[in-house]
Amino acid sequence: MVARMDDARVEELKAKIITLEERNIRLMEDLQTAENDKRYSEGELFRLQKDHSRIRAELERLRCPPLIVGSLRDILPDKRVVVKSSTGPDFIVAVSEYIPEEDLVPGARVSLNKQTLAVMNVLPLPLDPVVTGAEIIEKPDTTYDDVGGLDKQMIELREAVEDPLLRPELYAKVGIEPPKGVLLVGPPGTGKTLMAKAVANATQATFIRFVGSELVQKYIGEGARLVRELFDLAREKAPSIIFIDELDAVGAKRMDVATSGDREVQRTLMQLLAELDGFTPTSDVKIIGATNRPDILDDALLRPGRFDRIIEIGLPDVAGRTQIFNIHMSHMNIEKNVNAKKLAELTDTASGAEIKSICTEAGMLAIREGRDIVSEQDFLSAKVKVMEAGRNKVKAAPAYMFG
Repeated sequence: MVARMDDARVEELKAKIITLEERNIRLMEDLQTAENDKRYSEGELFRLQKDHSRIRAELERLRCPPLIVGSLRDILPDKRVVVKSSTGPDFIVAVSEYIPEEDLVPGARVSLNKQTLAVMNVLPLPLDPVVTGAEIIEKPDTTYDDVGGLDKQMIELREAVEDPLLRPELYAKVGIEPPKGVLLVGPPGTGKTLMAKAVANATQATFIRFVGSELVQKYIGEGARLVRELFDLAREKAPSIIFIDELDAVGAKRMDVATSGDREVQRTLMQLLAELDGFTPTSDVKIIGATNRPDILDDALLRPGRFDRIIEIGLPDVAGRTQIFNIHMSHMNIEKNVNAKKLAELTDTASGAEIKSICTEAGMLAIREGRDIVSEQDFLSAKVKVMEAGRNKVKAAPAYMFG
């Protein structure tokens, strides 16, 4: 009897132990959940505190009084400066101690306190969106291997642009100054822009491309300001190469009788001449111009000391056309019997741009017929289409376009 009671007691204790263990497991799970919730809450609290600090800082910033934009006129010896505010008159004011002294230069844009007109900060120079929107390529992809039929011209361009940037000591040893500017003269599509990009690639220079017509503005002084900001940007990005395409749009000869629009173009030209004179030949900024109308350029633009070297780029000969065909065909899937020299002999008077168009058109003809290999007949058909289209455009052009 006693033994049965002991067995029942043992079973009861075992059951209680199992119940307590299960309860302990649930409590441990609840504890783990609570710790996870605590960590999540702490993270949320930290995030909310950061948002609170950010919002408070933003409110403080919005509550600050507006600042006046002015320009620095002069620096006085008693740690004060002369500024011209946007309201008009000049003031002698104090300078914030947080502004480095080397940043305080005459002509700098500064922000002024509305009440005391004290200088609070030095602002960066503004650049017109037309200038900042210019084609700025940190390093063009075009290399010398992409330029065909212009070996002599490339040597002259490299001597005038690449050597002064990479090996200025050569000119110092000889005792001469390198050319300041280079003018590329030639018909459209002969590779003027391609040459400038190739030199920029070899010199690791920033390539800034600008079209001359973009410097012609409606209002007085706007074109001259764009020229000034363009050269400021080139100095900031140095070493850099400024490539001004269609230079004749802004560099045409000045006439005695001119309209107000012509006079504004002349002001822009005079600013361009002044900027060219402001550069030293050994600086890290090189200027390349391009035009197909050198006969209408102003004499002051072509004098030595501005565009010192004029490089004439004509239509390629048979050897040059062969080289250009090989450059473009090297990226194409063509039949083995396609002969670049034969195509070059058949495309007399073709420019480099037209040869590239012929290769593109030949590839499109192959795609149209469902082939992935370009045949010789595709090139011949493309040649007829591209060359005949060019001649028809000339025939259909109005007579006034040819004087």
